[in-house]
Amino acid sequence: MEYTIKEIARRAGVSKSTVSRVISGKGYTSAETQDKVLKIVQELQYKPNAVARAMVLQRTNNIGVLIYREYHPIAAHPFYGKILDAILTSATNLNYSVFVMTDHEISLRSADFMLEKRVDGLILISRIGQNVIDSIKNFEVPYIMVNSSNHADGDIHIVNQDEKGARIAADYLYGLGHRNTFVLAGPQTHRSHHLRLKGFRHSMEEHGTSLSLSSVVSASTSTFAEGYELMCRYWEHFRTGGYTSLFATNDMMALGAMKFLLEQSVRIPEQVAVVGFDDIDFASMYSPSLTTVRVEKEEMGIQAFTLLDKLIRKEPVPMHNVELEPKLIVRQSTGLKKMP
Repeated sequence: MEYTIKEIARRAGVSKSTVSRVISGKGYTSAETQDKVLKIVQELQYKPNAVARAMVLQRTNNIGVLIYREYHPIAAHPFYGKILDAILTSATNLNYSVFVMTDHEISLRSADFMLEKRVDGLILISRIGQNVIDSIKNFEVPYIMVNSSNHADGDIHIVNQDEKGARIAADYLYGLGHRNTFVLAGPQTHRSHHLRLKGFRHSMEEHGTSLSLSSVVSASTSTFAEGYELMCRYWEHFRTGGYTSLFATNDMMALGAMKFLLEQSVRIPEQVAVVGFDDIDFASMYSPSLTTVRVEKEEMGIQAFTLLDKLIRKEPVPMHNVELEPKLIVRQSTGLKKMP
């Protein structure tokens, strides 16, 4: 049998509000009354349901995670899936429930769903529209942004140092002796891909090796299939252009390009060295394994939840971007030679 606060109050001979104060630990009650109520709570093995707990604490212990990505997969994506897993694990450890919504379009639909569920806070991942952010602000619900292209004052962003990571990749290829690099660049409307191309280009220019317009190919989806298709489309240009290395602004495109090159009997890394970005699980599983710049995806998720929990509890948090340090992971696709 499930007992209610009303039954506990009846047996203890006190009001329901007194029982609520004892259970929540908020407000004054005498030691005698507390002992009487808690004894009955223990005898009945009373556990407040979620609705009652929310009414007492003014919190639901629910948070929402909204991921925007135009193309499948979304929650199962090797980058965003890692962030989501870390959020779910962190939330479980502190007894939060998590609503997850994925969206192909930047709209208010998913945000409205979250707010209807009375979530205590939101984690917004990837390129969220400003109209969505403005709507959330109107409801005064705390939120954290992860790997987002939006940059409004007062927002807390958790991002990778993408420009720095691309510079590390460029420095490494230059140090190996590569002077002619072909680049597959993801959508430049996305913060990460834009900064990665920018960082790689600037580093090469500083080394006196500028990227020509014909050596940079823009992708619209940044998927494995598009990496393969773009290499197929530009194969003749690549073959005759004397390129000795390839850099892609994410691992999925790099792996797709490698598949095509291997099918053309191109020896990797002897004839072409390949570097990606993200360090997804597939990068180490592939043969040859992919040299890449690691993004601390799990740490993004952990930091996002930790900061959101503090905002929900109204604890002080640093009101600025959290920038995670990238790291070069050297594997077979560049010959396993480390930077000096």
